Parts: sequence; C-alpha cells; structure tokens
Amino acid sequence: MWTRTVSHRHALLYFARIRHPLPHTMTGLPTDSYCYAAAGHPLHGPYHDEEYGYPVRDDDRLFERLVLEINQAGLSWLTVLRKREGFRRAYDGFVVDRVAAYGETDRARLLADPGVIRNRTKVAAAIHNAGVVQEMRQSHGSFASWLDAHHPRSKPEWVRLFKSTFTFTGGEITGEFLLSTGYLAGAHHPTCPVFERIERLNPPWARASQA
Repeated sequence: MWTRTVSHRHALLYFARIRHPLPHTMTGLPTDSYCYAAAGHPLHGPYHDEEYGYPVRDDDRLFERLVLEINQAGLSWLTVLRKREGFRRAYDGFVVDRVAAYGETDRARLLADPGVIRNRTKVAAAIHNAGVVQEMRQSHGSFASWLDAHHPRSKPEWVRLFKSTFTFTGGEITGEFLLSTGYLAGAHHPTCPVFERIERLNPPWARASQA
C-alpha cells in the first residue's frame, strides 16, 4: 500500500501530467500512487526519486525526517517541501544536540519565523524529541540503532512504540516516517524504477523479508 499523502491531489496531478508529462520509465503506475503523482513535479519529483524510502542511518537526517513528518500534520507534504530550506536554517540543520538545547528564546524565534510552520505544539515537539534522540544515543548508540533494536514490527506495533517514546507521533506521522526511511515496505510501487534502486540498498524492510 502506497500512502504518501498529497493534499489537493487533483490539482497536483493536473500540474504534473499536463505541464510535466509522465516520463516513459514511469508508465504503468497506478494513478492513485505517490510514484505517479510525484513524477515530473519540481519538488515532489526529486524527493520521490532521491530520498523517499531510501535507508537513512544518520541521526540528524532521521531527526529531520521526523520533524518534517510532524509538521505535515493537517497540511500537505508540498507545503513542507516548499519550506524545507527554511526549516533547515531555522532548526540549525536539524543537528540533534543543538535543537535539544533550545530554550525560550529559540522557541520565540521559531514561532516568529515565516520560513517554518509556526505551530507552538509542533515546535515544542521538535525540541522535546531532540532530547529523546539524545537519550537513545545513551541507551543504544544512535537513533538508527534504536530503530534497528525494535525492527521488525507491524505498523500498529510501531505506532504504539512511537506514541510511548516521542511527542506528537500518531499513526500517519509514524507510518510515513518509517516508510520514508526504509523501515516499512510500501513507499514505492513495485513497477516504479526507484523501487529496484532501493531494494538493491537492502533497506530494513527488505532484510526483514529475507529473515
């Protein structure tokens, strides 16, 4: 099941298919898949082709993905992609230790920054969750090692674990985070060219299926 949600999908598909015709390598994809919708789009396209579903090991990059997924809640993924560089600047490149050290001055700065999503609960969640990742480094060595220690799990099991570990991580946020970082299968349709590229990298979901 391919669940990267795209708000205002009909408008996106019109833009992608009319102004950016589907590449011949992407023909045959289900029209309700993210692989189909993202093809040729200036922001969705590169994210789909180069990041979505690829295994991630670096703590700061995993933390970035978690923060971005949290910030999508109630909004479109396109909104998040448009603001991504603003997020990177405002959150010090998503360096975990820096964000974990944010105080009230930084909270106020973020809530006044038009380059990010100015939501008090989401800002607080980013800072809190950076501290959680620091704790994971103490207990497991890294965020990725913590994920590995709990893998494989079903999506409902992951959701329960994330809800008890992080702040602001419901089912959609947890599922998309795990799909986007290679821990759950299904980011790409099997006929999508990116699927084969990712499979060759032996992401966590593929290793689990081989066990």
